[in-house]
Amino acid sequence: MYLKNPSAFRGAVLFSVSICAFVAVPLSAFSHGFAGDRFFPATLTTDDPFAASELSLPTFSGIRQPGQPPVKVFDLSTDISLLVLPRIALTIGDGYSIHKVTNQSAQTGFDNAALNVLYEFFENDKHEAITSLGLTWDIGGSGRKSLGNDSFSTFTPTFYFGKGFGDLPDSLPFLRPFAITGTLGLGIPTSSGNQSDPHPNTLEWGLALEYSLIYLQEHVKDIGLKAPFDHLIPLVEFSMSTPLNRGVNELTTGTVNPGVIWSGQYFQVGIEAMIPVNGHTGHNVGVIAQIHFYLDDLLPKVFSKPLFAR
Repeated sequence: MYLKNPSAFRGAVLFSVSICAFVAVPLSAFSHGFAGDRFFPATLTTDDPFAASELSLPTFSGIRQPGQPPVKVFDLSTDISLLVLPRIALTIGDGYSIHKVTNQSAQTGFDNAALNVLYEFFENDKHEAITSLGLTWDIGGSGRKSLGNDSFSTFTPTFYFGKGFGDLPDSLPFLRPFAITGTLGLGIPTSSGNQSDPHPNTLEWGLALEYSLIYLQEHVKDIGLKAPFDHLIPLVEFSMSTPLNRGVNELTTGTVNPGVIWSGQYFQVGIEAMIPVNGHTGHNVGVIAQIHFYLDDLLPKVFSKPLFAR
């Protein structure tokens, strides 16, 4: 059977799965995203290194992109990750975009869908350290081409890491709540393009510098913070892309994203500004916001163990 609108069908399936997870009855647990005493939140624009069952529903972003004329881009997306084997998680994600040019009708449609598999191969609780390897498949042709979605696929093998500074000496107590996570990937398109429209390999890299008031209160010093401030994690994310070959001389593009995450037992809420790093990225500050659910804490009997290793 052939579908008249496969993008809409894909989006409907993903949204339905997300809603089913969202309305599930929560149970008591608190295990998501830890290396020793360190809790690492799910960051908004750079991936965290944990293999876990989790759900982002929704993630909203809005920014004005450069061009002649410039375009206001709004995106509403969701992704769901499932722990399928010990230390291995599979993620599927997609989004719906609205592109608006002044005095013109808005263009709307789905983005290219993406699949990611992540293998968490190292964790050191004493030093609050974790590393993972992953592969992302941006599925070419699965989104609306007129919105700028590529017709070719891109595969991105990626290294992920996280490190908390709770192992610093007691003489530096207020530095111990700091943590850093990051990604380093190589984007490899399945089409090299042509001289007028080259498709270069790209270095996809990102960092997130976090200061956990949760860690400060619980493992350094109780300074008397009350709700909701005792569960805040201020952070700055750096999300960048650098072309590497095929005669592309453009500069690195990306955004610097200062913001804050509030994390509870079953979900977190985050919001960040999106500040372009240069004129190639844009000239206007955008915003990104997200509600993120910890499925392995919401439903530990279902999601705390790998789906295929029961």
